Amino acid sequence: MARNPERRTTLLDAAIEVLADEGARGLTFRAVDARAGVPTGTSSNYFSDRDLLLSQVADRIFVRLTPAPGAIDTALRPEPSRELVVELMRWLARRMAAERACYLGLFELRLEAVRRPELRNRLTGVLRSDLDENIRLHLDSKMPGDADTVRLLYFALTGLLLDHFTVPGLHGERDLDELIETVVTRVVPEA
Repeated sequence: MARNPERRTTLLDAAIEVLADEGARGLTFRAVDARAGVPTGTSSNYFSDRDLLLSQVADRIFVRLTPAPGAIDTALRPEPSRELVVELMRWLARRMAAERACYLGLFELRLEAVRRPELRNRLTGVLRSDLDENIRLHLDSKMPGDADTVRLLYFALTGLLLDHFTVPGLHGERDLDELIETVVTRVVPEA
């Protein structure tokens, strides 16, 4: 199996783009090779089968979606308040929009996980860990609300972003920032 880490990353990034553009059914070794601009057969030298490719795509998505070191600490510096939660949720939405292909790829992986128990277990573990970390950060930073507040924000933002990326006209003229503020105002108690 090939061992060039830069090439592997290029292939995984190409796979994310294919997944976002063509869905899980379109994610083939040939499609990844074409998107990466490498000779046909290259990706099959790096990934022994489609399950390994899907698993490593999931890992790469989470790497790309992870904030830069120190970014969260900087974002949490202001005094805890509902307004800060609004700003943090908007920041998160902007980060997801900047990595649109990753976010759409993650939705595709979630759908694929329905049929692939190993992928489902992997995604469940990573997403649960991420949610637990968000709850911990929220509580440790003394933001208003409790663990269920964070869960409700997670549900709402996941749904809002799904709508934003897949059916952007669904909410009419209301923009994402406005919808986020409405959600936070309704879910997060006053500090």
